[in-house]
Amino acid sequence: MDISRKLEILADAAKYDASCASSGTERRTSRAGGLGSTTGMGICHSYAPDGRCISLLKVLLTNACAFDCLYCVNRSSSNVPRARFTVAEVVGLTLDFYRRNYIEGLFLSSGIIRSADYTMEQVVEVARTLRLDHGFRGYIHLKTIPDADERLVAEAGRFADRLSINVEMPTADGLAKLAPEKDMGAIRRTMGRLRLRLDEKAAEPRSPRFAPAGQSTQMIVGADASSDQTILQTSAGLYAGYRLKRVYYSAFSPIPDASRVLPPTAPPLVREHRLYQADWLLRFYGFGVDEITETADGMLALDIDPKLAWALRHRDRFPVDVNRADREALLRVPGLGSKAVGRILASRRGRTIRAEDLTRLHVPLSRVAPFVILPGRSDARRLLDLEDLKQRILRPQRQLSLAL
Repeated sequence: MDISRKLEILADAAKYDASCASSGTERRTSRAGGLGSTTGMGICHSYAPDGRCISLLKVLLTNACAFDCLYCVNRSSSNVPRARFTVAEVVGLTLDFYRRNYIEGLFLSSGIIRSADYTMEQVVEVARTLRLDHGFRGYIHLKTIPDADERLVAEAGRFADRLSINVEMPTADGLAKLAPEKDMGAIRRTMGRLRLRLDEKAAEPRSPRFAPAGQSTQMIVGADASSDQTILQTSAGLYAGYRLKRVYYSAFSPIPDASRVLPPTAPPLVREHRLYQADWLLRFYGFGVDEITETADGMLALDIDPKLAWALRHRDRFPVDVNRADREALLRVPGLGSKAVGRILASRRGRTIRAEDLTRLHVPLSRVAPFVILPGRSDARRLLDLEDLKQRILRPQRQLSLAL
């Protein structure tokens, strides 16, 4: 099999990992003319800590796998074309793409072949060869294999910027049902070992390099009956217990010849989006899981974002005075992001904040108006009492015509 065909198979097989995905857009190619493509094999995008968007070669080392996870297109019983890169082939592709300025780094995962240790050795060898033999300075994200030898995990952290290990399902029972060969205990033990090494590095900066971009994980959404509340409770526990940089949510995709245990259709993609919004509220806005998911079925509303949904359920907490409220209260106002709140707090030290100031701070005044008190405006309480407040806030925006 030539390397181009391998790349086609193994880049396609890697698309289900959301850790650095740029999915969700329409498929476009330049075969009929034009320039650029959204279907280029194996190129995805991630974001650096400073906000830069970076392109990564995203591939599997192999899509052959000893495990038979029901939700996975690469499971051992799946009738998909199989391929396997050698270490030298992945290294060569990475360097070739990098020199052509197609990518800035590598995202490498793999099916389980022979054993956890053997697979991890192969993955680590790719990173080692890039770093030591070729002086590669680009970004490297490696998937960690559960229960791989601790020595291999340490080696991976020495060469990779980020390590990740997928918890796959929100609950241990769900994992046992859909992926019986995987062990939630083993996954969490590996995550715990990663955290210990990250803590050791933080405590002793002169100790050997270890995954400076930290660790992350991914959960599949909609493959079982877990509610959004259960998913977010698991995420909150992972952030607290293992100091993860990110939990990624990947909406379940129906696969060919799927088990009857799995749902026949994918969950709405907007559910994945709402979970990311809720995740953001947990990490940066001081919300608790129970506050965000205080609904009868524990599910997030799909038609409005979780912060607005909470505010509409708790109108008694509003309006808040933009010139007097503390940071925690301002962070709960729909339409105010953490950066906007920071700018408001900085600006009001020297003067009174007015409606026109919010506009200058790029705050959507029509969205925040029912929830805040501003000098010269007295309509917040009236707006809060409107029965159709939700519809008014969600009113479709119309693009203004150009005055030519």
